[in-house]
Amino acid sequence: MTNEITSTSMDIHEILDHLPHRYPFVLIDRVLSMELGKEIIAIKNVSINEPFFPGHFPHHPVMPGVLIIEAMAQAAAVLSFKTMNAKPSDDSVYYFAGIDNARFKKPVSPGDQIVLNVKIDRILKGIWKYSGVARVDGAIVAEAQMMCILKAIDKKEK
Repeated sequence: MTNEITSTSMDIHEILDHLPHRYPFVLIDRVLSMELGKEIIAIKNVSINEPFFPGHFPHHPVMPGVLIIEAMAQAAAVLSFKTMNAKPSDDSVYYFAGIDNARFKKPVSPGDQIVLNVKIDRILKGIWKYSGVARVDGAIVAEAQMMCILKAIDKKEK
């Protein structure tokens, strides 16, 4: 792994190149900065057009907390793939292995911009552990510790 600072941002095209997710489940819009092997700062622009808002909740739209955690995990995946100098493939999947200490401090609404800050805590036996914090206007809206693993897909499972 290389520890170098990526001072330029990543736009959505480069994010999609380093993330296996696709519409409607891509939950990061831009990477603001990244230090390979260490940390990523990304953003999610929350729009009223999100597919979950008509049902969560029609009278008071709120972004589901689990999707904020998922956005942090997607930022973590981009950081991990860039750190490994690899890209997602059809032969593997980047899975959640665990979520600990998830806390939701404030609701996130249409028009908000979430700043996602995810740090690698450790990598051990292929399991990546991260700490993530999501902020809107500088205020913490969610935080969690996450574990993810890159697993080969068994051809029989396809």
